[in-house]
This record gives sequence, C-alpha cells and structure tokens, in this order.
Amino acid sequence: MRRKEKNKNRADLAPSKSEKKGIGQIILGFCLLLYTLFCGLPVLLVFIAAFTDEKAITQNGFSFFPEKWSISGFNAVLRYGRQLVTSYGVTIFITVAGTFLGLLLMSMFAYSISRKDFRLSGFLSVYLLIPMLFNGGQLSSYIIFTSYYNLKDSLLLLILPLCVSTMNVIILRTYIVNSIPGELMEAAKIDGAGEYRTFFQITLPLLKPSLAAVGFMMATAYWNDWQNALLYITTDSKKPLQLLLVNIQKSIEFLLNNSNVPASARAAMGGNIPQYSATMATVVVVIAPIMVVYPFFQKYFVKGLTVGSVKG
Repeated sequence: MRRKEKNKNRADLAPSKSEKKGIGQIILGFCLLLYTLFCGLPVLLVFIAAFTDEKAITQNGFSFFPEKWSISGFNAVLRYGRQLVTSYGVTIFITVAGTFLGLLLMSMFAYSISRKDFRLSGFLSVYLLIPMLFNGGQLSSYIIFTSYYNLKDSLLLLILPLCVSTMNVIILRTYIVNSIPGELMEAAKIDGAGEYRTFFQITLPLLKPSLAAVGFMMATAYWNDWQNALLYITTDSKKPLQLLLVNIQKSIEFLLNNSNVPASARAAMGGNIPQYSATMATVVVVIAPIMVVYPFFQKYFVKGLTVGSVKG
C-alpha cells in the first residue's frame, strides 16, 4: 500500500505529457529556430558555392540554387595533393599535442592556485593575470623565439605560444573550487596520498567536463592558427594546413592579376581559374573536420563552463 501511495504521489508531481506549452515558450522556440537558421545559412552557402561553377558565380553571384555545378574549385585545391596530405598531418599533430600538453599544464596550474593551503597561490594568481593585461608585442616575441631560443622553423613554435591561456586556467580553477569538494582532497591527504596522486587520481578524473570544453576551444585555436606558421615556418614539410591554404589563395590571386603568367600555369588550374569557388573550397577543407568533431563535444560545453559558476 505504501509503495502504491508513493508511486501515486510521484505521478501527481510529474508533469503531464499532454500539458500544453505556454505562448512564451512557443515564441522563444520560434525565435531560437530563426536564429539557428540565420547562423546556419551562411555555412550552407559556403558549401554550395564550393561546388558551383565559376562562370555561374561571376554572372549571377552566390546563390543557394546555382545554375551549374562544378568541382573546379576543389580541383584547384586538391592539385596540391601530396603537400595537402603533409599539411593535414602537421596540423593534426600540433592540434593533438598542443591540446594535451596545454590541458596538462593548465589543469596542474589551476589545481595549485585552487588550494588554500598553498602559500604561493596568491602570487601565482597575480602572475597569471599579468600576460592578460600586458604584452610585449609580436616583434619582441619573434626576436626571443628566433634569436635567443633558436626555434626558427620548429614545430614547437606552433605549439608553445598557444599552450597556456589565462582565461582557460581561470575556467579550470573555478570548476575545481566550486565543483570538487575540498573534503575529498583532505580525505585523500589523510589516507596518505601526496599532491601528485591527489591530482591525477582524484581531481583530474572529476575535471573531465571542463577539460573537454577547454580542450575543444584549444583544439579549434590550434587548427585555425596560421600567423605563427607564416612567421616562423619555412620548410614545406612543416607547413600546417592553414598556411598552405593561404599560399593557395595567393597563388590564385597572382595568376589572376598578372597577364604575363605562362599558359602552362593557367592550364594547371584547368584554364579558367576558379577564384570564388576555390576560396569557398579552401574554407570547406578547413572547417569540415571541426564540424564533424563538434557534435561530440557540444554536450560538455554547458556543463563544463557553467556547472562551477553556482556553488551548491
């Protein structure tokens, strides 16, 4: 009888499936749907333009319903076949290595400054904020990296500058303080666990949602970075994908703006140089992997970034 009464009370408290939604929820849902369409249509247009014939774009402009389809834009990009594969490999390597190294360093830093019994936590917190307010500039960084560290044309220059971010450390620290009970760490300390064991066996596993959110933002930054490669990388075997695509765009612009270009160079592009469709094809080559990976990390964003914002 008691079980039946409990089940009945739960059924009374549970919302009815046939409950009608309020007018406010309907309006909000409609507004969110419109906003999603406005955000998604430009991306859809980029994909369509990448498969549109260059003459159709020149005559009629960009359209969701092109008169003629073509893969000439992708042919202009894929003609760099071997170098494209090499650049993809370099980009994947620096993205994976930089993300894992950055997460390890920033999570350890965040754990250190989150401990109230650590004497240097206040000093390190201020030290962390200094690069956020003051910056030596690109010229000084270039001189230090190339003249003093001798890292010219090294993949380390594509990994280290983006490895640690003040904002990401603050996000991880906030998550540790508000979402991981301090009593849990004290219990581990009483049981004889040292700081490293407490961090790697207790704190780090509980940091997974926040690490996933921060890690995806770091991976996106590494994937889209091309300025550091432009400044420091000279060898073709070390060029990341983004720098290669920038070079492809410059090559296309050079062929279009110079009438003295040999006919063989134009023939390599298929005669008619696809300026607009090739530009969109390069965008697709860059963003397609991120779009494939993003749905797997999306669920961690809200939990990883906001679960620690309210204590309790």
